[in-house]
Amino acid sequence: MGDVSERERKILVAVDEGEESLYALSWCLKNVISQNSKDTLILLYARPPRPIYTALDGTGYLFSADIMATLDRYSYDVAEAVVEKAKRLCKDLNNVKVESRVESGDARDVICQMVEKLGADVLVMGSHGYGPIKRAFIGSVSNHCAKSVKCPVLIVKKPKNSTPPSSN
Repeated sequence: MGDVSERERKILVAVDEGEESLYALSWCLKNVISQNSKDTLILLYARPPRPIYTALDGTGYLFSADIMATLDRYSYDVAEAVVEKAKRLCKDLNNVKVESRVESGDARDVICQMVEKLGADVLVMGSHGYGPIKRAFIGSVSNHCAKSVKCPVLIVKKPKNSTPPSSN
């Protein structure tokens, strides 16, 4: 069974299309995860809920079914692409289990719910550099989650002029 003190940690990393989240993931791989640990890394992508799209029309009509299907497919493709990219960053981990989940809904709710449901030990998120006005409107996802979840939250800020880590 090995040393009991080496508890299996569940590290939940919220990933999205932004460079910030991939930066946060690579930072986490370098600084949080130890190579020979029993850690499980869970990559979580929150797929925006559908109503975001239905409002696009503007004339008050909902999109036709085939357009909705296209948007849905696109949304799944984006989710898959983000998760694939994140998994590629993790490819050199030897003993760490990597799992990924795509859940639909508002990122703030999805992330908090999954932390709870999966019993995550740490939540890692990127910090989006929104300006104060945009932040006032959308409310920071990371702020919301940091206040709501019970486990420690690591919010990784991407240095201003850093290039994203190359995934060669």
